[in-house]
Amino acid sequence: MNWFGFGRKKSKSEAPAPEEAAPEQPAAPAEEAPAPAPVEDTPEPVAGPVQGDALTPVPDPAMAPPAPEVPATPAPVQQASASAKPEGFFKRLASGLSKSSAQLSGVFTRRKLDSEALDELEELLIAADLGAATAAKVIDRLAKDRFDKDVTDTEIRQALADVITETLEPFQAPLDISGPAPQVLLFVGVNGSGKTTTLGKLAVKMTREGASVITAAGDTFRAAAVEQLEVWSKRAGAQFLSRPHGADAAGLAYDAVQEGRRTGADAVLIDTAGRLQNKAELMEELRKILRVIAKIDEAAPHHVVLVLDGTVGSNAISQAEAFMEAAKVTGIVMTKLDGTAKGGALVQVAEKFGLPIHFIGVGEGEDDLQPFIARDFARALAGLDA
Repeated sequence: MNWFGFGRKKSKSEAPAPEEAAPEQPAAPAEEAPAPAPVEDTPEPVAGPVQGDALTPVPDPAMAPPAPEVPATPAPVQQASASAKPEGFFKRLASGLSKSSAQLSGVFTRRKLDSEALDELEELLIAADLGAATAAKVIDRLAKDRFDKDVTDTEIRQALADVITETLEPFQAPLDISGPAPQVLLFVGVNGSGKTTTLGKLAVKMTREGASVITAAGDTFRAAAVEQLEVWSKRAGAQFLSRPHGADAAGLAYDAVQEGRRTGADAVLIDTAGRLQNKAELMEELRKILRVIAKIDEAAPHHVVLVLDGTVGSNAISQAEAFMEAAKVTGIVMTKLDGTAKGGALVQVAEKFGLPIHFIGVGEGEDDLQPFIARDFARALAGLDA
């Protein structure tokens, strides 16, 4: 499946050079790699050389075995469906969203849909983090078709799934890296949201589609994040860049984009430190990263991916609001929909900010991150079969 809009499968001869290669080795032939564009502005001074092999890989016990080889002729992302996902993905998604869907259990076991029942249902939908707007749409639909009639639990869930599908389908969108190379992707979010893991999984998927990828460990204050990203990068065959502990993340981001231009990479994926949305100084550091990157390419970063934790419920709204203001977010990935997730918040975030939803995740394995399909998500959230 072509998930990233990347046009052609590269041959091995065109793959990015391994990170162990000495700097003096020649790059790819000039006629195959785009010439680096000149940098008009002098970047802010950054300390220390880029560390291309600074850490010893640490085995990650949570990491799943490598997925099978992607077929040579993948299906276009626009045709993705539940059947295109690994077997059992929907079941795990439904299990992860069971906390939300269980709130409807037993409420409507063939009872008359009068005004009192509609009010009770509306309160339940809002409590499930679906928000007042979505709850009102469900109530209006049921009141129009079933008012003062007996209604079953399944009929309620079907109406809910239909409304959520209609609401989210306009925001179902692939992560397109087919633009001018290198496409620069910045990953942002609060502590523990799953940014580093998500970046690593996407690096693996991109390289398997033939893209040459550079990853940059911009969470320079957390050694575990650097080690984790290095493990994923080696698995993907991506070039990995890092700096010493506590180094300037903006400087690393600048160097990573420059390296992407020098080598003709297709994508540069930059991790950032997790930061609370109410910490002004941390948000200012994020703005600095964007300013430094823009000194090389005014259009960069081309994608700012906000990674949201599916367990935080309505707090996702305040997080999205803060990162929208600080980093001009372009798309969403929601992770951790495999436990006590409150996935209804994704509906509120999409409606309020109009952001594309690229992927959802249900676990730590590579195949546990899949393209967002509105109908699948809606039916899992409503407690219905695929």
